[in-house]
Order: sequence, then C-alpha cells, then structure tokens
Amino acid sequence: MATYHIIETTEQADNVFQPHGAACDLWMCKKPECLISGPAETGKTLGALQKIDALAWKYPNAHIALIRKTRKSMDASVLKTYQDKVKHEAVMAYGGQRPAWFDYPNGSRIVVGGMDSADKMLSAEYDVIYVNQVEELSLDDWEKLITRATGRAGHMPYAQVLGDCNPGPNTHWILQRRQLPSVAFFESRHEDNPTLFDPETGTITEQGQRTMAVLDSLSGVRYQRLRLGKWVSAEGQIYDDYDAAIHLVDRFDIPPDWRRFRVIDFGLVHPLVCQWWATDEDNRMYRYREIYMTGRTVSTHAEQIKELSRGEIIETTVCDHDAEDRQTLAENGIPNIPAIKAVTRGIGKVQDRLKKQADERARLFFLRDSLIEIDQSLSGAHSPTCTEDEIDNYIWKNNVRKEEPVKDNDHGMDATRYAVMYLDGGARVEAMSMRQYMDQRQQRG
Repeated sequence: MATYHIIETTEQADNVFQPHGAACDLWMCKKPECLISGPAETGKTLGALQKIDALAWKYPNAHIALIRKTRKSMDASVLKTYQDKVKHEAVMAYGGQRPAWFDYPNGSRIVVGGMDSADKMLSAEYDVIYVNQVEELSLDDWEKLITRATGRAGHMPYAQVLGDCNPGPNTHWILQRRQLPSVAFFESRHEDNPTLFDPETGTITEQGQRTMAVLDSLSGVRYQRLRLGKWVSAEGQIYDDYDAAIHLVDRFDIPPDWRRFRVIDFGLVHPLVCQWWATDEDNRMYRYREIYMTGRTVSTHAEQIKELSRGEIIETTVCDHDAEDRQTLAENGIPNIPAIKAVTRGIGKVQDRLKKQADERARLFFLRDSLIEIDQSLSGAHSPTCTEDEIDNYIWKNNVRKEEPVKDNDHGMDATRYAVMYLDGGARVEAMSMRQYMDQRQQRG
C-alpha cells in the first residue's frame, strides 16, 4: 500500500508525520464518516490525532472536537498522546491541568470533551469530530455526533466524523454501520506501525519484538481482538446477558440514604480488587467506586480504602477467605466478614441480576469511570484494568457442563460474585443489622 509524506504548513514543517498502511487511508478519506479498526498498538490513535492536528493547521479557524465516551477517561490516554507526541509548542492549551481546548495560531481550535457532557459539547457545530475508542459509544451517541458535523461550521471543504476502535463483539453496531455508503472503514495491522516494523524492509524492530511478545501472551477473546484484530464474541461466555449499553451506566450522585458496602478480592502479584456497592430502594446494585491494582500491600490499600470512604456509612466489608489479609485489614481499622464463595450458585445469582426483570430493568449495574487509578503495568500488558474489562473473557472451562469458570483475569468477577451473594446468598452473615445501620445514619444527621 502506498504511503504519503504530508507536510501541511510551514509552521509545522519541523513536525512531519508520515502515515503508513491504514493510517494513510484515514488521512486521505473525506467521507462523512470514517472509521479505523484494528488490534492494539497499530498506531490508530496517533494517526487520527495527527490528522486532526494537520487539519487544524491547514484550515484557519477550523472548529474540531476530540471526544471519548467520558471526559475523565481521556487524561491518561488519548489526551496524553496528543500533548506528548502531536501538539506543537505554538498551540496553546486552556483549562489548566485538564485542558478544555487547544488554540492554534491561525484561529483553529480543538475542543476536548466526553459524551457524558454531550449537551454542552453538542451545542456547537464542528468541521471535524474525532472519537477515540468508538467501540465504547452507543449507536445513539454516534448518530448525535454526525448531526454536529454536517458542513455548517464552514471552515473546511468537507465535514467528517472520524474514529478509531479496537474490535469488540461480533454483534457490535459498528459492523452494521460500516456497510453504509457514507461510511469508510479501514483495518489497520501491526505492520502499519513503523515503531514495530521497519516501513522500508518490513522487518520487525526491537520494540516490535517486545510489543508482539506481550500481545502473543494474551488469551481467549482478548488475543482474538487485541492481537489478531478480529470482531468476535467469546465462546462459552458466562455472563452472556451482560450488555454495556444496559449495565454500564453514566455516573450519578449516590443518594445518601442508599445502603453501601465494600467487597475485596485480595491480590499482590495479581490485582487486589476493592469494589464499593450501593443499593437503591428496589435493591438494584450499583458498583460506584473501584480499586484494581497490583503490587501494593493490604495495609497500604487499607489506608486508601478508609480515605476514599470518608463521610460514607459502609454497612460492611466482604472479603475472600485469606485469614492473614483479613486480619491485616482489621488491624488497620477495616472490620470485615468472609464472602460466600459458592462459585456455581454465585454465578447463577449474578446471571439472575443481569437479566431484565418485569419492569424491563436489570438489577446489577456498573457506573462508568469508577476506577480510582489505572494500573500502568496491567495497561501496558493489555490486561484488564477494571472489572468490566473482564466480563467478555469470563468463560466456562467446559462449555458443555458449565460447572467451573476458567481461572484467568477473574478478580473483579470474583468480587462481583461476592457482592451479589452478600445480598442474595440466603446465608446469615456477620454484617451490622439494619437497626444499627439506621442508627448510624440518624447519628450522622
């Protein structure tokens, strides 16, 4: 495939970017909708960022948006890449540590935002909108965006909504959308990334050997998607009723009168997972905060858990059965009770909560952006970094008998099962009584 050496302006001549493979197609595309898909580390995001930067330089007063599903998720990902690898020193950031927009010397502006503040973002017209990780969006999100880039902004000869995505399940709306004549869909490969493969000789680089070794170590559906770039669903998926469009919900303030409790699955080499759960008046469960971190001791975690819970009435803390770690928690001011660890029964109870009930609503939800801190070692290894990352790859060891799950990347799944069994397990637990709980609330005022 041909490559293009693009220098957009003299102001940017010292910052030349040369796209390769599918990134070239992305650069040259002028269709109203343009998507680039592919496995991890193919250079999709950098190629898209370089395109909107080049357009901002080329077309004075261009109005461009840089968007992800939530604003919070951008700081350590696409926004960091833009500022570290793309942004010219002449481009000025506004908004302090969390920039709201970037102004170019020629009057162009790149506005930063998330679909969680869509009303604010979508009150304006844009020449170009770039969406990072489109697979996180709903079809409704995407269709809202295309109404904001129709050419009315008027600073470029064409308008476009473009986006990059990692492959997801084979039922994803993106696969249907790409069939439309207004949509261009490009598939990138690792060979497109010049840091992994020499663009002249095609030989793998030292960095490429390291990166491909990490990707080759992945398993199951994560290997299929992030290494091979396939849109697939896991065979034998345990929670096949899970639908991110239903169960992964936007953040909201938890009312002070809702019950709250914590659940912990211990780990050191593997991640320790601490989930904070709240239940509403209909006993629906909402995971609203999470620690998912390797390499820290239980005592270190205990201090952070207490600080994060300050001002909240926590009914109890449910833990897996490691006696030493439970004792450490207790010694550090977190009394706790043992989880009900019946695996098959617990999985059944979680499945029941994921199903829609008579009121057409499920009984188990995960709030977006609940993660306190991204574990960079897990992120670098393309391993799950939060509970919802585990769900697609949580499968039965034997898909016929369905008796036991595969024990791999299941730490958040275990914690979620403990949480559900605490409420639905039917066994007596050592939690505070409801009278004690109400007394604490009344004392708090």
